[in-house]
Order: sequence, then structure tokens, then C-alpha cells
Amino acid sequence: MGRSDSAPSGEPDRPEVPEQRAGEGQPYLRVNDLRVRFDTEDGVVRAVDGVSFAVERGRTLGIVGESGSGKSVTSLAILGLHHTKRATITGEISVGGRQLVGLPEEQVRRLRGRDMAMIFQDPLSALHPYFTVGRQIAEAYRVHHPRAGKREARSRAVDMLGRVGIPQPARRFDQYPHEFSGGMRQRAMIAMALVNDPDLLIADEPTTALDVTVQAQILDLLSDLQAEFRSAIILITHDLGVVSQVADDVLVMYGGRAVEQGSVEQVLRRPQHPYTWGLLSSVPSLHGDADADLVPIKGNPPSLINLPSGCAFHPRCRYAGRNGDRSFTEVPELRPAGEAGHLAACHLPVDERTRLYQEDVAQVGVAQ
Repeated sequence: MGRSDSAPSGEPDRPEVPEQRAGEGQPYLRVNDLRVRFDTEDGVVRAVDGVSFAVERGRTLGIVGESGSGKSVTSLAILGLHHTKRATITGEISVGGRQLVGLPEEQVRRLRGRDMAMIFQDPLSALHPYFTVGRQIAEAYRVHHPRAGKREARSRAVDMLGRVGIPQPARRFDQYPHEFSGGMRQRAMIAMALVNDPDLLIADEPTTALDVTVQAQILDLLSDLQAEFRSAIILITHDLGVVSQVADDVLVMYGGRAVEQGSVEQVLRRPQHPYTWGLLSSVPSLHGDADADLVPIKGNPPSLINLPSGCAFHPRCRYAGRNGDRSFTEVPELRPAGEAGHLAACHLPVDERTRLYQEDVAQVGVAQ
């Protein structure tokens, strides 16, 4: 989110990294050929395998996929939260013109929370149970404003609690996480993430375990704050309904790789990968037959230690083998899928994919 020119006196020294700020219309975040691997006793876990994307200021990228597809590992790599002795990270991650891969931990830490921040999936686990909510938010502020006093930090924390819609923020400042409802804890996590006005916000399943009403409030809050500060947002979720409401662009991940990418209209209305069709067919539709069964994707997600040869989705794909044996032997690359900016990693020709998807819509009622 946009940094105010009237920053408090506790302004920290900037990291000793190039200040090549992304210009207007240029992506604030660039990820190119990101690979994250973990060495284990059973073998190498290729959690993220060659993922590339970009996010501009004022836009939201939704990253979707089943559990284990690499969504959260990607976000943690962007923030530099992987243990360097356990994870091998290669590729490029540029935030506001700064290359982060290979930077010393201290320099990345200075950017984390100030230039980029994250809303974690489970606020009850992310918030420390022994400290008040307000103290934790104030501490996040003072880390990046070391000359700020306790009174200033408290004022900032109370202001942020009010900004995210928590009633009586001055009183709530002194309460503990267990005294907050689930929705209020999530709002407190958002306040903590926004207390230093970061330009990049990563929200990892921010509406998990919240009822529909609170979920809508949280999504509206993120949209309102983005409109005010022109932040770049990455929304990680398995809920395509949430993505359709708030995202501008969508990245679909499977087996640690990107299998489809494009605008939310392209990916959700005119999907070009059978895995995306499967995700859509498992979502109930308001316009479909209320008595029709949902169609789950058969089988289970692949092991990231022993990925299937060729297309990782082929053991679960109804159309594997239609284009010879390439599905079993050759890893498909992301290629243009008919429309500008729409990419898909599938060996089937674009025309055939379009026809097959329309048949699926007619036969099984894929959500539109």
C-alpha cells in the first residue's frame, strides 16, 4: 500500500538493495521461473517447479488449486520465510524493482512487513496467545519504526483496528486473541499486515472457517483497502467463488506447476485446461439443476517427490492420450490459449479443448 510522505520519525534505514521502483503500469511483483525444493529422507520435494507471474499495483491475483499444489509455498518464498538450510530456492523474485532471491536474510526482513506483508491462514495460530492483540500490532509497527514511542505505536494500532471495522478499538487493544471472535481475529490479522502500509499484500486463505456473512465482510474490506491504497494483492484460496468476486487475474496450480493463467473472465468462463474444468465442475451452480450431483476430480493429487511423467495431471485426466502419447512422456509448457494473456499447459489443441469444455458444460453442468 502506498507509503505516506508524512511517515513518523521512527523511519528505519532502507535495505542496501537497488531502489528501482516499479513505474506506473509496471508489475510491482515479478516472479520468474521460481523453483522451491526440499531435501527429505524420501527424496527431493519439488514443491514449486518453474512458476512465473506478475502483479501490478491496484490488481488482485488469485492463486487456486488443491492442497499440496504449491500455493502457500510460493507465497512463503516471496516473503523469504522458508528456512534457507532446508529449502533450495532458485529463479527471480522482484518486489518494487528489488531482486530478493539470494539477498541476505537481514535485508529481506527489513522489507517484510513494510513493503510486503501476509495475512496467514489461521489467525488463532498466528496470533500469540500470551500477548494482547493491540500489543502485537504495535510491535509490528515498532519493528519498522524503531524510534517510535509506545504511545505512537498504540495510537497507530488503535487506528488500524478501527480501520478494519473492529468496534471500540481502544478497548479491544487490550484484549487477548481468545477474546475475539473468528471474524474479529481475521480483521486483527489484516490490521497487523497493514499497519506499515505495505505495497504488496499476500492473503493465504483469509476466509477459511468463517461463515458466509463474515467472509463477505472480509472480502469487501480487502477490496476497499486496495481501492484506497492501490496495493497489489495475491489471494491464495481453493474457493473459486471467492476468486470470481475479488480477483482480476487467476493462476491455477497443480503439482507445483502453473497449468493455466489469465484474467478471471478467461479462466473461469472459458477455461482451457481439464484440471480447471474439474475444479469448476465440483462447484455448485446457482443456475444448474439443484438435484444434479457434483462431479469431483477422480484420484488424488500427485506426490511432489514422484511426479508422474509427462503431464502431471494425466493419471486423473479423462482426455489423456487423445493427442498420442505426449501426455505420458512430455511435460506441457504454458502456451497461448486463443486469447491475449490466456495461457494453458495442455497438449490438446486449443480448438479441441474448447469443444470438449462445451461438451462438459452440456453434460455435467460445469459451473458458469
